[in-house]
Amino acid sequence: MQITSTTISLTVDDVPASAAFLVKHFGYQEAMAAEGFASLVREGAADLIFLRRGVEVLPEGFRDQHAAGVIVAFTVTDLEAEYARLRSEGAPITMPPREEPWGERLFQVTDPNGVVLQLVSWATPEHR
Repeated sequence: MQITSTTISLTVDDVPASAAFLVKHFGYQEAMAAEGFASLVREGAADLIFLRRGVEVLPEGFRDQHAAGVIVAFTVTDLEAEYARLRSEGAPITMPPREEPWGERLFQVTDPNGVVLQLVSWATPEHR
C-alpha cells in the first residue's frame, strides 16, 4: 500500500467557525467548501475536513455525533513561540504548557466547536 496523503474528517455543528479558526491560527487554506462542508489544506500537515452534524455523507449511525475524544496534534519546532503567538491572537488556551514524563512538551487550544488542537514538541531528540 502506498499512502499519498492523510485527511482527518471531523463532525461539528458550525463548519465555518472551525474552518475560520484553522485558517486564522494555523495557516490552513480553504480548498473547497459547500453547505455543511469545508476542506482545509496546509503544506506539510494533514488535510482537515469539517462536516456539519446530520449531513447524509456520514454513516447513518454517526450523523448526529459530534467530534469528541479526538485531539488533532501538530508537532512544531518552537513550542514557546507558538504559545506566545496564539495567546497574542486571542486563541483560547485550554491547557497551558506542560511536559509529560515521556518527554512530550505540549499545550492545547480549543476551536469554537470544541475540537482540541494540541501543539507538541519533544524534549528528547530520539522522539522527533
